[in-house]
Amino acid sequence: MKVKIVNRSRWPDPAYATEASAGMDLRADTEAPVVLAPLERALVPTGIFIQLPVGYEAQIRPRSGLATKRGVTVINTPGTVDADYRGEIKVSLVNLSSQEQAIEPGERIAQMIVARHEKVEWEDVDALDETERGAGGWGSTGAK
Repeated sequence: MKVKIVNRSRWPDPAYATEASAGMDLRADTEAPVVLAPLERALVPTGIFIQLPVGYEAQIRPRSGLATKRGVTVINTPGTVDADYRGEIKVSLVNLSSQEQAIEPGERIAQMIVARHEKVEWEDVDALDETERGAGGWGSTGAK
């Protein structure tokens, strides 16, 4: 699938790391490190602008290594980039560790997955079909 991209950063276009990768890494497009204090949030620019076809979205997700090793993750995960959005993709990061974390210029900060989505047409009804689970919510299916 071809997608139009404008890359105003100093870094390469987002790319798949391996043949079977689902996500493409996004990099911080900053002049200096962004230092996040514990529990601090920052909107980090990427310098990337895309034009997705209608019916697709780009999902912005955490990088597992950054989250696990340093406690830095995407706060609104997954973030959604809609097909009609033409602004710069920015990543909302949060530092969940107990120490300051510096995000360096060009550092891989998130992954972007392009996915098809459906449009819903609501059908108003008086009742929904019964299921075994019914209205059971969080934890209703057990812990094991």
